[in-house]
Amino acid sequence: MAEEQEKVAEAEAEDVSAAAEADQEALPQEAQEASGESAPEAEQAEAVQTEQRERPNKMRMVDAINWAMIDEMRADEDVFLMGEEVAGGSGGTYGASRGMLEEFGERRIRNTPISEMVIGGAAVGAAMNGLKPIAEYMTANFAMLGMDAIVNHAAKIYSMFGGQFNVPVTYRMAATWSQNSATHSQTIEGWFAHVPGLKVVYPGTPKDAYGMLRAAIQDPDPVIFYESINLYYNRRLAEEIPADMAPIPLDRNVVKREGSDVTILTYGRMLSVCLGAAAKLEKEGISAEVVDMRVLRPLDLEPALASFKKTYRAVVATDDWRSVGMGAELAASLYEHGFDYLDAPIERVAQKEVPTPYNRTLELSAFPDEEDVINAVKKVIR
Repeated sequence: MAEEQEKVAEAEAEDVSAAAEADQEALPQEAQEASGESAPEAEQAEAVQTEQRERPNKMRMVDAINWAMIDEMRADEDVFLMGEEVAGGSGGTYGASRGMLEEFGERRIRNTPISEMVIGGAAVGAAMNGLKPIAEYMTANFAMLGMDAIVNHAAKIYSMFGGQFNVPVTYRMAATWSQNSATHSQTIEGWFAHVPGLKVVYPGTPKDAYGMLRAAIQDPDPVIFYESINLYYNRRLAEEIPADMAPIPLDRNVVKREGSDVTILTYGRMLSVCLGAAAKLEKEGISAEVVDMRVLRPLDLEPALASFKKTYRAVVATDDWRSVGMGAELAASLYEHGFDYLDAPIERVAQKEVPTPYNRTLELSAFPDEEDVINAVKKVIR
């Protein structure tokens, strides 16, 4: 299914945003293939080949995540992966653990019951006893069922026990949308970013995903690691990631594109959308600076504020809902710390305030795209 998915993405993608949309159309098929049903012989053969493959010169998002886990597990015997179907031949629902069972065995690649509370709680217990679990939630939506373990235990044990216990657990969560209907298509990173004691990151490029996942696994504190379903198999975003690449610190946001007229704050899937919008705006004589707010907690505002003090105008573009979300926090932070530099009201681009539709056309209309970002930019600079 992965090969078919890539062909669809490459054939239909005319720019980065279109590539991301084309990639997700095939994802529900891959999810069905990984659900435990008998896979065609060709798919089973692909899984074997994946285990034997060499490190790719260029990595897509799913490859970067796969190799970050492999490299950390090779470096540290205490690291292990747990989750629903992670030990399957397809490497989990989206193939992120493909080939890992063959290398590390069942002791370190562990299937769990279909119980998200068990995943969350068992990971906390393992971490308190000296291991470094990577707990995979099939989607971020399912993490709701493990919220007690994550919010009331993982996030609080270090403080409540006076620093006697660390909880070095990484919760990986696939997020955003791919025609999976309302209950499987929610972007709730803001829920976790609200909680002291958690670190929350949401990379938008393969290189960032690789470096930040390695840092998350090494971190002594619990980390919520968001991954965009829409970016997993996007070959247009593939990057060279050297084997000796250092982990990326989980406290730094960065400027991904320099500009002088307007600041765009974004993260995750919307990073590629905003970069595409900025390229189109440049052709119209508008210079947009894109700041990747890939670290949501602790929130590093320095690059955003430095950019805002240069451009005096800002757009915040996110995949979450507009009300009480990360976009609201980012906009409020700019107002609070950069009000004296404000030349126009900050514009916000976000998901429509509706449960995500299953219908493909309606789903696409519910989430922001390049045109939404372009229109918001033109509104703040007119």
